Amino acid sequence: MRRLLRTLAASAFACLLLPLSAAPGSATTASAQASPIGMTSGFYTDPYSNPAVWAAANPGDGRAAAIRDNIASRPMARWFGAWSGDIGSAVGSYVGAAASVNKLPVLIAYNIPGRDACGGHSGGGAGTPAAYRTWISAFASAIGSRPALVVIEPDSLGDFSCLDQARIDERNAMLRGALAEFRNRAPNTWTYLDAGNPAWISAATMAQHLEGAGAREAHGFSLNISNYFTTGENTSYGSAISSALSASYGYTKPYVIDTSRNGNGSNGEWCNPGGRRIGAVSQTGGGAEMLLWLKTPGESDGNCGVGGGSAAGQFLPEVAYKMIFGY
Repeated sequence: MRRLLRTLAASAFACLLLPLSAAPGSATTASAQASPIGMTSGFYTDPYSNPAVWAAANPGDGRAAAIRDNIASRPMARWFGAWSGDIGSAVGSYVGAAASVNKLPVLIAYNIPGRDACGGHSGGGAGTPAAYRTWISAFASAIGSRPALVVIEPDSLGDFSCLDQARIDERNAMLRGALAEFRNRAPNTWTYLDAGNPAWISAATMAQHLEGAGAREAHGFSLNISNYFTTGENTSYGSAISSALSASYGYTKPYVIDTSRNGNGSNGEWCNPGGRRIGAVSQTGGGAEMLLWLKTPGESDGNCGVGGGSAAGQFLPEVAYKMIFGY
């Protein structure tokens, strides 16, 4: 598979399947942070996620109860980009809603210039590096001292084959800058750089990409966003990346896995494949720090596969319903 299609709609928070014990930490300031998990009483479930809104608006639909009970009732990540409007207001409102009930929100920043450079379905992003710096600074400032988890720019380190060296260098500078903004403005936030999936780039190469993007300053890295590979496959890949970081750069990082759509594993397709299933809601072991729902089940990857005719991020109730049962 090549790239993963990101949600362009505001999805809710990533279903933390399980806060596992952290993998060996790096010798950075990120490791010394207070745990945002320990500061809260569980993960935030957004009452305004796309599946929740759809189920509430369609109570007579025969699919509504299953979607409400099996998808909308679970915590999932909310994605933020240009569609979010004023980013400070959007992030502040979301984090504030979570804080008001003492829950931990998971947010995804998805606005880097040249976004989805290889895949194309979710192209866009801030117009310039300067515009991105302003945007990500406002994002971090809106979280402030409140606890949160933030995944920074899915696909951004997997797209290098579609960028020339100047653009790679520019992207790395933006990612390092983003990590610095969260470190300085959001001290109780754990940040994760995205590291793709097991079928995209070798673990050694991804470790190199992470180092170039400033992974020393991140809490960890994320895997399998918007994809379908099993938890076991991702665990092997994540552990190999961490080992490569240790061998080549002298530090390791914990990782989280997106399990939202990996219940049946991958069939080799990445863009709205049929026959997939939501991931398990409780699972132990495997080495991951956490298992999260980062992509909202039922949200389209684009005009492809069983989502033909749809746009990236559009909620498709029939796809969501079938994903509950795996057909």
